[in-house]
Amino acid sequence: MTAHPSSAVQDDRFARELRGFGAVGVIAILVILLAGNFVFVPIGGLLVIAWARRTATPLADIGFIPPKSWPVTIASGIVAGALLKLFMKTILMPLLGADPVNHSAHHLVGNTAALPIAALTMIFAAGFGEETVWRGFFFNRFTRLFGDGVAAKAGIVFLSSALFGAAHYLGQGIDGVKQGFFTGLVLGTILAETRRIFLPMIMHAAFDLTALAIIYSGAEGRFAHLFFK
Repeated sequence: MTAHPSSAVQDDRFARELRGFGAVGVIAILVILLAGNFVFVPIGGLLVIAWARRTATPLADIGFIPPKSWPVTIASGIVAGALLKLFMKTILMPLLGADPVNHSAHHLVGNTAALPIAALTMIFAAGFGEETVWRGFFFNRFTRLFGDGVAAKAGIVFLSSALFGAAHYLGQGIDGVKQGFFTGLVLGTILAETRRIFLPMIMHAAFDLTALAIIYSGAEGRFAHLFFK
């Protein structure tokens, strides 16, 4: 069935409004943000995909560009994500005066029954959901606002990282804000330079899985005091 011409025009107008920053565009941003943070994190990522399809935005514009080599990207993402977490836990966070223990996740210590769902959450919520929203979607939105020059990219990385950090306050307190901000700087810089989101996704999942392993083993304190007593 052929769509009525006025219907197609209306659809195009709605798509333009979704892509813009008027009332409809701002509401779309808020829905994606709130659903991804207060309902179920992967929903935010799925809503970004739905937004891209409805607005005819190429998925490449939110970073979904296949890597040149999947094996290299997967392996390097796992290693880099784990090393980033170890650096944060043993050096940066202690220097920032963080509590050695993540109390919001302390229930996972020795909790074998909770490991499968926790691991899946790290992969799909953090790896897919948070990266699609905070890096892919917000980089797209901020780039449209500020452009893609060097200064604009630096500002976008900083701003998206600050917002990403702030989103962790309710669940993890000020230490979560600090960790989220610096993690966002690393992952955001990678996306800004490569325009590809899959490496940040894999790194983010590996980062959180490494954190899960440290928490589960009850070794948070030992890692946090490895270099600083």
